[in-house]
This record gives sequence, structure tokens and C-alpha cells, in this order.
Amino acid sequence: MSQVKIIFHVDLNAFYASCAIIKEPFLKKEVFVVGGRTGSNSGVVSTASYKARALGIRSGMSIVEAQRIFPKLLIVPTNFPLYQKYSNLFFNFLKKYTKIILKGSIDEAYMDMTEISKEIHPLKLAKEIQQGLLKEYGLPVSIGIGPTLFLAKMASDMKKPLGITVLRKRDVSKVLYPLPIGKIFGVGIKTRELLNEIGIFTVNDFIDPNNKTKILEVMTSNSYHSFLDDIYGRSSDFIDPTLYDVPKSISNEETLVYPIQGYELVYDHLKELSKTTVDRLKNEDLVARTVSIKLRTSDFKTITRSRSLLEPIEDHDLILQIANDLLIENYNNEPLRLVGIGLSQLILKKDLKNEITLFNYDKFDDREINLDKLIKKINEEYEKEVITFGVKED
Repeated sequence: MSQVKIIFHVDLNAFYASCAIIKEPFLKKEVFVVGGRTGSNSGVVSTASYKARALGIRSGMSIVEAQRIFPKLLIVPTNFPLYQKYSNLFFNFLKKYTKIILKGSIDEAYMDMTEISKEIHPLKLAKEIQQGLLKEYGLPVSIGIGPTLFLAKMASDMKKPLGITVLRKRDVSKVLYPLPIGKIFGVGIKTRELLNEIGIFTVNDFIDPNNKTKILEVMTSNSYHSFLDDIYGRSSDFIDPTLYDVPKSISNEETLVYPIQGYELVYDHLKELSKTTVDRLKNEDLVARTVSIKLRTSDFKTITRSRSLLEPIEDHDLILQIANDLLIENYNNEPLRLVGIGLSQLILKKDLKNEITLFNYDKFDDREINLDKLIKKINEEYEKEVITFGVKED
């Protein structure tokens, strides 16, 4: 009999907005969004504060549209160094409980809490984590508890902000089946629209065997069965802490058989190297804040120069332009034996968008977990209440 896992999904609530409030506490009483473009009211909303959300303002909405809803809306510029600082504090705090942590994005983590839960009830652990992050750093989180990564993720979305929700396999039919299909983690807008067009509106519609044939007309068989495994609680309970590790840098350099000399020749090599480097950046869904070049002369003198940007980029032409500027500023027409280009301060694009994509879970059979013991007792000890099965305890 395989051991039943206890997985936490810890999700920082409105992370960019929370960081803005930490930096400027007066914002707590204001209606504001994070995003737009520096020095103008153009661009889109990256994160809306909860007061803004209550008015119907959402992430991805244009700033102009958000201001139509609430003309006195405050626009707070993005501050990626600040987000990275508090993201690091968040993950370091979680490591006090387990080393088996998967970074879902800059503001969410999956934690395998199976071992520590043998000594401390998981609900007490969730309360401690939630209150600790709020007290020490001012970071509000919602926590989902379940036997798989998918169910823990679904649970954490059920009560925000500052929620704790337990979702077990035996609760799935009551909690998940009635939901709109678009609420299922991994079902994007386009997929939802395609499913709605063929009459699939709820999770219950999706799992109905009578609808399988028409669902497979708009979805691959692998995706269909993967979603079914997720919904039924058959998807992965395994957390690989290294799964989404972001490389510290991406670089590409060429050691030349014969020395080359002259700006145009060096630029041609730099241009070719940049294509490969940027292709890898895009393939790994990354953006970079620092561009660097490396030049080595025929007498083995190495020159490395870099330039950092306020906003991360992935555009090849812009990266090449910065590399070319560095070349013009630092190349003195010496014969060169090596030319290289590098990108660093890398960030996952999904971290910038505050989004994550569906995991390709390995498939495991697992047994139910029972986390409802002591719920009422624990709720008596804390101000906030716990949701079990997606239903608030009386």
C-alpha cells in the first residue's frame, strides 16, 4: 500500500499588490492596481488590489478600461526587484517546514508535508505558516491541502485572501463536479470557449462518458485523459524541487580557429551567437534583465562587459542592439580569438504575468487522506476558519 501524501499549495494573495502595500502602507486603504507603463496611463493591469477587484477590475484589463470603472484608481508601477526580495523571503520561510518544495511561480509553492504531518496536524501547520508569513513579512497567503498537486492547487483557489481549504478525493464529486469547466486548473480561455461551444459547461459535463466523443473533437486524447486523472485525484503526488529551476544565465560563445579583426566581422559572429542564445531563452520561457558580451584577444586578454535594464526583455533585436552597443563601446579593433554573448538575471515569463501553466503530472494511484480531525478544535484556537470539502465549517 502506497503512502498517502499530504500536499500543501501555498499561494501568495495578490502578490504584487501585497508588496506594494508593504512598501507604501497607505495603499492598504486605496483602490489601486499594479502595472501600466512608467510615466503614462497606458498598458495593462498586472495585479489588481482586492478593493479594485471588488469593483470589477481584473488582471489583463487595460489601464484605460480600469480607469473608466474607477476614475480615481491609483496606478502603481511594477517593481521586480521588490517582488524577488519578498519571493525569496517567502520560499526561505517555507523551507523551515520541508525541503521538498516545488516553486510553481514567483508567488506560489507546492510542499510535501507528509513527514512533518506525522508529528503536527496539517491544519495546525497551515495556520502556523499562514500567520507566520503575515506577521513576519506582511504577506497574506491562501493554502490548499490535498493528496495530489492538482487537488491542493484547486483547494487554495477556493478561499482568498487568507483561506485554508482541505480537498480530499472523496470530496471531489461534491466540490469539483458542479464547477464551471473554466475553473479547472489548466483549462485556458480558448479551451473553455471550445468546450462551451459543444455544450460542456461544467466539470460534470466534462466527465460524462456520453460526451467523450465530442470532447475529443476539440481536445487531444492525452489532454482529455490527463484532465480526468486530475479531477479524479489520480494525478501526481510527487514533488521534484528541481523541476522548474531557473538557470542563472544563458550564454553562447565561439572560440575561433583563426583570429578575426574588424568591427563588421566581430558583429557578424555576435549576431549569429545571439540568435542561438535568444532561441534558448524563449524555449525555456524566460526573460532577461542583463545582457553581456565577452571578447578575448589573441594575447588572451578577456574583456567582459554587461548592461542591466529596468524591465526584463526577450526580443532578439533589442538584445542584439544592446550587445552591439557594448561592442562599439569596448572593442578597439584588436584581433580576437573568442566572441560571446550572455543573458543573466533571468526570470520566468509566467512569474511576470503572475500565471502558471498546467503540470504534466506523472500518474499515481493513491488513497484518500483524512484531514478533518481536530478542525473544530483548531478553529477555536484561531480567528480564521478552515474550509473542508470546499464548505465553510459552522
